[in-house]
Amino acid sequence: MAAFGAVIVLAAAVYGFARLIRLAPMIRDVPPFLSGGSAAEHAVSRYHVRWYTITMVFLAFDMEMVFMYPWTLVVDEVGTPAVVEMFLFLAVLVAGVWYAWREGAFRWT
Repeated sequence: MAAFGAVIVLAAAVYGFARLIRLAPMIRDVPPFLSGGSAAEHAVSRYHVRWYTITMVFLAFDMEMVFMYPWTLVVDEVGTPAVVEMFLFLAVLVAGVWYAWREGAFRWT
């Protein structure tokens, strides 16, 4: 029980010492810096919604590369089932891109 009390006292001492020697005021007291003025719009409002679709397609193909690297290391050991599984995985990705293309997700007009 004495060790628990010592840990609590030590933690309180560290937090207290850090509060005494801090250089900047609390973060909630400082307004955001934007060339000296206040922000006129929300930070996320500048991005058009169509960029999110492109981002999701990029992430899908990024995940494809994450799965394909280990696949290349074990395809020789596993054989034909590994090749079939990878082509099924790629077929699902191609079906998703085809659907997005058909729905006009990549149209910029």
